[in-house]
Amino acid sequence: MKLLKAKPDYVPCPVVEGDELFPNGIFEFNITQIIAYIKSSNLAYEEIALSDVPRGYSSLNESHVDTADTTVPVILAEIAPNRYNLIDGHHRVEKVRREGAAKITAYKLSVEQHIGFLTSHKAYVEYIDYWNGKCRLLRKEGVSLKGKQKNKQ
Repeated sequence: MKLLKAKPDYVPCPVVEGDELFPNGIFEFNITQIIAYIKSSNLAYEEIALSDVPRGYSSLNESHVDTADTTVPVILAEIAPNRYNLIDGHHRVEKVRREGAAKITAYKLSVEQHIGFLTSHKAYVEYIDYWNGKCRLLRKEGVSLKGKQKNKQ
């Protein structure tokens, strides 16, 4: 588990009118810019089990669930080592769940891929502290990079 170091020259991701944002406490991500990054980088998506997509969105616009385009992959961000949260596609996930499907397509962004899309310097610094705290805790618990218990002798 790699600890992150704050870049002294970090510039928060700019927000322009009309950008879609994903707020999660003080961690706000610019989804519009993440989508542009995905398209320009030709990132591959993968099929994942819906059971691997955490529930927990607070509210959904019911009329939007029915019209959600489930052919567009959702976006998961690694918010702790080997732990991903849904940051874009809540309506698509809900529609697929209601249809009884077991899988959905998703882009899985590593911390290095998505940290640059935080919209404030404070969030960036706090995110690094949060990430590093999770790494230290997992190391203390004896969890390796692959998320498995280390053999204790």
